Amino acid sequence: MKNSLVSKMIAAFTSIVAIMFIMVATILSFWFENYYFNQRKSQLDMQGDKIASSATKFLSYGTNISLNRLESEMQIIGDLISSDILVADSLGYVYAVSNPKYKDIAPNSLVIKEMDELRFGRTVEKKGVYENIVDKPSYIYMKPIFSEGVFKGFILMHTPIDQIKAPIKKVYSIIWVGAIFSVIITSIIIYYFSQRIIIKPLAKINTVARKITKGEVERRVYIDSNDEIGELAKSFNTMADSLEQVEKNRREFMSNVSHELRSPITSIKGFIGGILDGVIPMDKENHYLQIAYEEIQRLTRLVNDLLDLAAMESGKFSLRITEIDINEIIKVCVIKFEPKINDKKLKVDVLLQDEHLYVAGDRDRLIQVMTNLLDNAIKYVPDGGNIKVATKIKGNKILVSVFNNGPNISGEDMRHIWDRFYKSDKSRTSKVSTGLGLPIVRNILSQLGEDVWVENKIKEKGVTFVFTLTKA
Repeated sequence: MKNSLVSKMIAAFTSIVAIMFIMVATILSFWFENYYFNQRKSQLDMQGDKIASSATKFLSYGTNISLNRLESEMQIIGDLISSDILVADSLGYVYAVSNPKYKDIAPNSLVIKEMDELRFGRTVEKKGVYENIVDKPSYIYMKPIFSEGVFKGFILMHTPIDQIKAPIKKVYSIIWVGAIFSVIITSIIIYYFSQRIIIKPLAKINTVARKITKGEVERRVYIDSNDEIGELAKSFNTMADSLEQVEKNRREFMSNVSHELRSPITSIKGFIGGILDGVIPMDKENHYLQIAYEEIQRLTRLVNDLLDLAAMESGKFSLRITEIDINEIIKVCVIKFEPKINDKKLKVDVLLQDEHLYVAGDRDRLIQVMTNLLDNAIKYVPDGGNIKVATKIKGNKILVSVFNNGPNISGEDMRHIWDRFYKSDKSRTSKVSTGLGLPIVRNILSQLGEDVWVENKIKEKGVTFVFTLTKA
């Protein structure tokens, strides 16, 4: 789990969520700080209007009573907004303070760099220290005083930054603790749902995959989900079904090969052993040696067919595509089976469209195809029966058909006719057939990119094998 894809994904999601929460918390912190200072500015501006009104009255009357009233009001407002307030005239001379500790400043003149801005009616906002007034970082707000359009002076209000940020720090704590808590909760939720939706289903698939590799091919994954994991489980089960079928075919193949090899080997061993032991009379030796020779030929055919089929199925089967006359190949193959045709007194009709039909194919392999199909037809047609071989042009394709009036193929046999070692009539074909002829036919034609199929004839009893070839 430490270096798994899922753990990396969870770590990535958690990191993304954490970064997002940090960004949100940072933005909220800056936004709240700006909002708080804007609110502070609005508050100072509003209270400054009140002080400006009293300062204007003092400047108009110039009595100690109005000065005392101004300073008293400044002290009340200063306590209300937690700020120290100074009022100066247009030349910068301080004549009223809210806090007695600034008495030594009045009636001195303040050097205000922003005096021109104040004269033009603009407020001044600063953060930091201010020479001869503020000796520690503070928020300073200066507001001009006008009377009948004439600049009369200004109000200076300042509050230590630490004092202002004390409540902001509490908000910061809430924001950041909330962000950290949200990241932790989100990580737990992501992990929980990852466990339920991804990790456990993948663990099930992984467990079953390991069991299948140990030979338990009947194992399946059962995941009730309609998402990609569910699709993966279905695909995995489909693959497992294929593996089980492959394993079943392998076992059947080994069983069939063992049976096909054991039977002739046993016969050969028995006959030769009987001759060596003197059990078989000398006048019968040639007869049994002939039987042993036929069994060896059968073994040779079986081994050759197995080698051909293995080469085809492994993709190592090479074809030499040339322009060949399929009609000429059919004639050659029919002539080759003449002894068997005469033995069974068969009637063979060869109906070829045009004198020559040229196709693209491998001559040796197409001879093998026709040989296997004719051999199959002769095996299943009754004595005195009919075989018909025909060619027909259809578009850019040539259809080659091999018909015999033997019994129709049953539905069960039709499903397995292309399987290796399958024999519909084992009692009749066990000695003459390897059960590989039709699979070889299908594989050769598949390599050529052609089709082959079988049809039962309903009106006239019999079976027709048809395959296609491309015109050259």
